[in-house]
Amino acid sequence: MSNSADSPGTGSTGAGPARGPRVRPVRILTLGVFALAGLIFFTSFDTAKGTDIRTDASLLKLSDLIQERSLKNKGLDESNAKLRGKVESLAESDDGSTKAQDERLTGLEKSAGTKNLTGRAVTVTLNDAPPNATAKLPGYPEPQPDYLVIHQQDLQAVVNALWQGGAQGIKVMDQRLISTSAVRCVGNTLILQGRVYSPPYKITAVGDPDRLQQALAASKAIQTYMVYVNVYGLGWKVTDDGTVTLPGYSGTVDLHYAKPVK
Repeated sequence: MSNSADSPGTGSTGAGPARGPRVRPVRILTLGVFALAGLIFFTSFDTAKGTDIRTDASLLKLSDLIQERSLKNKGLDESNAKLRGKVESLAESDDGSTKAQDERLTGLEKSAGTKNLTGRAVTVTLNDAPPNATAKLPGYPEPQPDYLVIHQQDLQAVVNALWQGGAQGIKVMDQRLISTSAVRCVGNTLILQGRVYSPPYKITAVGDPDRLQQALAASKAIQTYMVYVNVYGLGWKVTDDGTVTLPGYSGTVDLHYAKPVK
C-alpha cells in the first residue's frame, strides 16, 4: 500500500521504483540555525575559559595593573634618589675638583632639575567639570562629554606659560619636570614619567609670582580654556604659595629611543 508521498498523482498503481520522503527546505534551514547556535556557544565557551565575559573585569584588571606599575615606579624613583644621594656624597668627599668646578656643577644641577629648589611659588590647579554640568551662559551649546574633562593641551598650556613667565623650576603633582619630561594624557588620566595621576592636577612653579600670573593671563591657550571654565565649570585655581621647596628630579636620566630592527 503506497501513501501520497510515494505517488506523484492519484490513480497510480504504484508501479516503478519507490522514492524516499523529500527533505523540505524548512528542515534544512532549521538544522542550519541549530548548527550556527552550537558554533556560537562553543566559541563563547572557548573564549571565556570559565569567566564571565559580560563583565568589565578585564578592564578593571588592566586598571589595577596600571596603578600597580605606577606605585612600583614611584618606589623605584625613591630608591634611585637615595642611591644617587649616597653616590654624590661619596663623590664629594674626595673628588679632587676645585671650588670653581664644584660651583659650576651645582649650577648645572639646578638647571637640570636634579637638586631641590627653594623660592616663592605659584600653584595652578585644574579639575574636570561636574558630570551633570550645563551651559551657564546663553548662546553656548550644551556640553559634550569632551568639554567637561582636562586635556593634555590644557596641562601643556599651563606648563608652557609658567616657563614663559620665568619659572626657575616646575613640579607637576609630586614630580619635578626636567628637559626630557613629557606631559601626556591617556583618556582622563595623566601619565608623567611612568606614573599615573587623576584630576585634580596641581602644577607648582618657583619664580616671581607676579610674572608667573601675568604669563598665565597672557596665554592664548589658557584664555580659550577659561571660556570652558566660565561656561561649563571646568576647575581653575591659582594660588600664591609663599616660599616652597620643589624636590629634585629622582628618576632615570637615560634616553630611550627607537632602534632599527636588524
